[in-house]
Amino acid sequence: MFTLKLLFWLCLALVVYTYVGYGILLWLILKVKRLFVKGKDTPLPSSGGIGPADNELPPMTLMICAYNEEEVIHEKMENIRQLDYPREKLCVMWVTDGSTDRTNELLRQYPEVTLVFSPERRGKAAALEHGLRENKSPFVTFTDANTMLNAGALREIARQFKKPGVSCVSGEKRVTARCSESSPLGEMPEGGEASQAAEGEGLYWRYESTLKRWDSELYSAMGAAGELFAVRMEHYRRPPQNALLDDFMMSMLIVKDGHRIAYTSDAYASEYGSANMHEESKRKRRIAAGGLQSSWWLRSLMNPFRYPKVAFQFVSHRVLRWTITPLAMVALLPLNIAIVWIGAQTSHSLTGTGTVYTVILALQLLFYLTALVGWFLARNGHKSKLLNVPSYFLFMNFNVFLGIRYLMTHSKSGAWEKASRG
Repeated sequence: MFTLKLLFWLCLALVVYTYVGYGILLWLILKVKRLFVKGKDTPLPSSGGIGPADNELPPMTLMICAYNEEEVIHEKMENIRQLDYPREKLCVMWVTDGSTDRTNELLRQYPEVTLVFSPERRGKAAALEHGLRENKSPFVTFTDANTMLNAGALREIARQFKKPGVSCVSGEKRVTARCSESSPLGEMPEGGEASQAAEGEGLYWRYESTLKRWDSELYSAMGAAGELFAVRMEHYRRPPQNALLDDFMMSMLIVKDGHRIAYTSDAYASEYGSANMHEESKRKRRIAAGGLQSSWWLRSLMNPFRYPKVAFQFVSHRVLRWTITPLAMVALLPLNIAIVWIGAQTSHSLTGTGTVYTVILALQLLFYLTALVGWFLARNGHKSKLLNVPSYFLFMNFNVFLGIRYLMTHSKSGAWEKASRG
């Protein structure tokens, strides 16, 4: 019984720390840090708007890697034309990797586009390398074809690079749901798995964005997402070509070399949530597989003697989520049931091993029940924001296990599998 209880509390501690405790601990550390550290970001000359003046802005390449993106070309290019960055300092580069639709034809209609094309589909990491070989700018900002940037994003990214030690800048990802024809602009569509996917993903990214901002304030953000991030080419290191999370690996290799990733919510990329939970699962299992792959490749960062700050942040924010915490969560329920059952058999009372175990078991069962109800309602076209939280949480962790299988079948290829957006 002692062994069961020990395992139970270890698993519970892992789950609580990974999903809640780290955020609380990080918040407390920052509260203390702010009392003693009064340093501010390096100020920059401003033209009266947001960010530095035009003469302070560096040449920059905006790189978009694309595979069969004909449906979003015009919308993306209109968004790029709205960016507040001097045209003479901005190179708009599209790198198309084995596209078989009208992507290249449509891009050739835009004179400001530098088109880099490979007829063979070799994966996103290979496409990035192809584009970077053609790049002439000291800074490169990467974004996806289906994400739209705010007008001041590139100016804000340039400002962040003025901070000491910063060689990578991560923008914020914002998830929205596509409006129905009868809904006012900006409102979520009623019901369905598309709504559940968008709301669940949006809630997750709001929490994730908060952790990234706090990580960045403590020392460095732990990785960047491909929706919007930038690198200083002087410190760029090539990720493995079979990397499933090439953006994450690219940014963390910069951290490994002793530089920082700055996070800013003033530069953001907006995209629609996944079309349904099946499409969202494609993304999640790939991310989970890439997380496992990256954790192994970056295992030296877990050495607290060599990387004291990074090891704490990397293990707490990333590694635990992708490795042992999902296993601990799965083990919690059977361990809890076993402890209550054995205690009841011994003392002939349901609370024989202590009320705390019975209460925790009841809370676990309630959590799984609400998650199941939330999933069932979404499947039948109904909407419940409250029930989406446990449902999406379990969905994310379930896809970690699917990610293990994905990694076994895709570890030699970085070719991406597109997920349909809502």
